[in-house]
Amino acid sequence: MTIKEALTEAAKTLVSSDSCVLDSEVLLAFVLNKNRSYFRAWPDELLTTEKLDRFQQLVEQRQKGQPIAYLVGEREFWSRRFIVSKDVLIPRPDTELLIEITHETFATDQHFSVLDLGTGSGAIAITLALEFPNASVTAVDNSQKALAIAEKNALQHKVHNIQFLRSDWFETVPNTRFDLIISNPPYICPNDPHLLEGDLRFEPSSALIAQHEGLQDLEHITSQAKSFLKHNGLILFEHGFQQGTLVKNLLELYGFKSTQHFQDIQGHVRATLGTKP
Repeated sequence: MTIKEALTEAAKTLVSSDSCVLDSEVLLAFVLNKNRSYFRAWPDELLTTEKLDRFQQLVEQRQKGQPIAYLVGEREFWSRRFIVSKDVLIPRPDTELLIEITHETFATDQHFSVLDLGTGSGAIAITLALEFPNASVTAVDNSQKALAIAEKNALQHKVHNIQFLRSDWFETVPNTRFDLIISNPPYICPNDPHLLEGDLRFEPSSALIAQHEGLQDLEHITSQAKSFLKHNGLILFEHGFQQGTLVKNLLELYGFKSTQHFQDIQGHVRATLGTKP
C-alpha cells in the first residue's frame, strides 16, 4: 500500500473524528519518523508490511478514542515538544495563557522565583525556566510517575534552573518564599459531562477532578499560598471558563488583592491572578 492509499483508508476509518485527515497524517509521520510534508513529496512510496501494520494498529487505537498525544508520546506546548504519557495531562493551548501572563509580568532577564504546583509533564515549569533563564523554578507534583516524565522533559530541553519535588501541594515544600506561585490544578466537577468525552476519558482523573464543584484544590492552594509568597508575590491559576468569579472570590477571601482576570483565545476567562499585600 502506498502512503496516499494508507492515509486515505485511515481517514475513512477515523471519519467520526473532526480531524480525521490530520490524525492520520500525524500517526503515519510518527511511524515513519518523517514530517507531514514528506507525504506531499512522496505519496506513491510503498510502505513496508511492518510500518503499515504499526500504522493500522495506531489508527485502530485512535478510532477507540485514544488521544493522539498518548499514541505518539508527545505534545507541542509553546512551540516545544514535550513527552507525555497516560500518567500526565496532555498540555493544551489554553494553558499557554499562563506563559503569556508571566511574560507580561516579568522581564525576560529578571531574577525571580517560581513555584509550579501540580507540574504534571512539566510543560509550564520547563517553559518558564527556558523563557526566563535567570528565574529559579521549583516544580511540584504528588505523582512520582508524573515527576519522572517532567524530569525527562527537563533533560530533553537541557533545563538547569529547575528542581523537582514530590509533594502533595505545599506539604513538603521547603519554608521558602516565592515571587510567583503558578498552578493548573484539578478543577473539573466530578459530574461534569465533558469527562465522558474526547481525550478527558483517558487522562488521569486525579489531575482533572476536584470536589466541591471543582474548587477543592483551588481553595486548598489559596488558603496556604500566602505563607509561601514574598511581599507583593503573585499567585496565578488556570481554571474552568465558568469559574472566574468563584476563583476571584476565593483569592479575596484569603486576603489577596488586585485580582485580575485573563481571557483565552475564545474570549473565556481562563486564568486569574492575585497579589499578596
